[in-house]
Amino acid sequence: MTGSPGARAQPPVPAVRVPRRRGTELALIVLAVLLSVYGYCDVGLARNGSLPPGAAGYGAGLGVLALLAHVAVRLRAPYADPLLLPIAVLLNGLGLVLIYRLDLSTPGDEAAFTQLIWSTLGVGLFIVCVVLLRDHRVLQRYAYLSVVVALALMILPILFPAVNGARIWIRIGGFSIQPGEFAKILLAVFFASYLAANRTALRYTGKKLWLLQLPTMRVFAPILAIWLLSVGVLVLETDLGTSLLFFGLFVVMLYVATGRVSWIAIGLLLAAGGAFVVASFEPHVHGRVEDWLRPFASVDAGDGPGQLAQSLFAFAAGGMLGTGLGLGHSILIGFAAKSDFILATLGEELGLAGLTAVFLLYALLVERGYRAGLALRDPFGRLLAVGLASIIALQVFVIAGGVMGLIPLTGMAMPFLAQGGSSLVTNWIIVAILVRVSDRARSAPLPVPAEAAP
Repeated sequence: MTGSPGARAQPPVPAVRVPRRRGTELALIVLAVLLSVYGYCDVGLARNGSLPPGAAGYGAGLGVLALLAHVAVRLRAPYADPLLLPIAVLLNGLGLVLIYRLDLSTPGDEAAFTQLIWSTLGVGLFIVCVVLLRDHRVLQRYAYLSVVVALALMILPILFPAVNGARIWIRIGGFSIQPGEFAKILLAVFFASYLAANRTALRYTGKKLWLLQLPTMRVFAPILAIWLLSVGVLVLETDLGTSLLFFGLFVVMLYVATGRVSWIAIGLLLAAGGAFVVASFEPHVHGRVEDWLRPFASVDAGDGPGQLAQSLFAFAAGGMLGTGLGLGHSILIGFAAKSDFILATLGEELGLAGLTAVFLLYALLVERGYRAGLALRDPFGRLLAVGLASIIALQVFVIAGGVMGLIPLTGMAMPFLAQGGSSLVTNWIIVAILVRVSDRARSAPLPVPAEAAP
């Protein structure tokens, strides 16, 4: 044998696994349920001077759902991020509290119990996804089936009458569903699969135009056609919010796949141009832009405040700490107080402090989704996690910007908070997939640094 002793093969570096932290998750879930029950009781005390009669049932129902979800994660995804599920439980619980509070001002339109049923369905599908989806990479096999189903779901509402100026609902009797909410997950799966398979060609082939590396059309055309078809259908349905969401999702995932910042700039320019064209020729969208530019025009005309003006009044009345749960007047906003404008109730009754806390919860949820994706080695999983987390981020930005007067209203649902079964169920499915992705990312052993190895 030749060579110096220092040239001998080094022993393999040991590895260490990330702590599971299921106990931390359980403690945070208990805290989330307790905060939700406290809010429910606080509303009853503020409105009627006594505890609401259904407080025990509400707390038990939310607690059982959260516990079942925790058990599923503990058994099937033991290394999953311990913050994802508690944040979802707290946001869902707070949404139920706000809807119950608004129900007290609209005795003929009680929605809290229906929302609890949708919550049960959402948690049930969360458990099914965590238990049955053992590996997120299985979804990559169904990329093209996903896009076909997504397009079918988006086209279907065209056959049904418009609701509030938009054809985004399927109503049969007393049952209604919004297919576009489910299509966004399917499109995220397709985008992640296609971009993962063609990321090298998208990044290095094609002609360079100024700062933008244009990919070859042979590679870029299929995904561009799917995106244009999706947005075209949504424009026909005057669903501007979902159109903006799909466009943002496409640009973000394209940026993550190629690593080129120029796609963000091009995407913003195209979004601004498209919004201008649609707002100029579509009366429903044009009306929303006019309301955004002049929210107090109806007040000046002596007709009273419109929805956006009333929403701004609610935020202003909340101040720093809010009026207190149950003591606001956001119900004056009208028919969309429980859906599009539910954030105005939160801002009025919990103030800037409560609003900031909720935005931080959303930011933490999105950040944990990004972290799970970045920790993965497979490109599909990374793109899928970033895409799903971006869906939540874009929804929060679009709806919060709309009700605060920063951008025109688009008619989307605030994740987990707003009334709407389709949105609630799909957001629980998104969290389930992120839980599964984070379990895969955190379960891989981490190498110990050389200086720490024995």
